[in-house]
Amino acid sequence: MGQAHGVFERWQLELLEECRVARLGTIASDGRPRLVPVCYAVSGGTVVIAVDEKPKRGGRLARLRDIARDPRVTLLVDRYEDDWTRLAWVRIEGRATVLERGDEHPAALEALRARYPQYREMGLEALPLIALTPERVVSWRWGGDAGT
Repeated sequence: MGQAHGVFERWQLELLEECRVARLGTIASDGRPRLVPVCYAVSGGTVVIAVDEKPKRGGRLARLRDIARDPRVTLLVDRYEDDWTRLAWVRIEGRATVLERGDEHPAALEALRARYPQYREMGLEALPLIALTPERVVSWRWGGDAGT
């Protein structure tokens, strides 16, 4: 199976492109997993996640505090359909870095804005950006090879 973008197989990249939301898992200060739905894009071999302008509680987001304390994260992207022959998922395990300003990674902002038209009107340049460097990719699809 050929790899595209280094760590991803072609079908995994296609699933990452098709799916619109993922679940980001970080490790909370008490050691429990913390999950949050996120919008994402693949930029080169990195997965990038914007901290956008949608209303949030005050203060620094828990996911950003978690990453600062422990950069190990997991991102899960999955496709569910009632036609189970279309089931598929990709789990990306790696290390995340928080860039304090999105304009530190212009290609990432371009990729995010290409996927999500809502981001075109937001000032992502001045907001934090999460960059996930994959260390391990595990995946499954109906009728495909499991456990990449």
